[in-house]
Amino acid sequence: MKNLMAAHPGEEQLERTHVLMTNLENELSGLIVNLTGDDRSRYGRVNEQNKLLINKVRDYAQTSPSLCSPDVDWAEFERDYQSRNSIEDLILRLQNLVTGLKNNKTLHDFDNYQAALDDYSYTCYKAKTSVPGFEDKRKELKQFFPRNRKTSETPAPDDNNQPI
Repeated sequence: MKNLMAAHPGEEQLERTHVLMTNLENELSGLIVNLTGDDRSRYGRVNEQNKLLINKVRDYAQTSPSLCSPDVDWAEFERDYQSRNSIEDLILRLQNLVTGLKNNKTLHDFDNYQAALDDYSYTCYKAKTSVPGFEDKRKELKQFFPRNRKTSETPAPDDNNQPI
């Protein structure tokens, strides 16, 4: 299969995207927090069971405020709850974008790798015909195909292979 990813970003699209990313980074700069490893261990992540607890406590706060602790700042609780939901939505959307871009990049990487293998095969073929420059190129490229390979990897093109 050749050219799995034919869609290429144009210069204008990339420039607009970089501007948008910079704007997004600037817009979210006040919300970005860098936690240390110790901070992450200390504060942890709220697992699904604890999210259910938070939701149930919030339900009680909204439907039966008389049953809620006076020690909790319920206005702050609600702001935290709304912020958390909004940020989670942003994270999911950004993760979808990142996943799509990673998939796009993977296909471009595959296309480049296949073309590089084709070029290496061609170089090996031309090196056998004593065309100037191809033997040096073959020697340079050969370093990327070590003889001791794991069996799960795709075998390297052999110097004796004909072009694909």
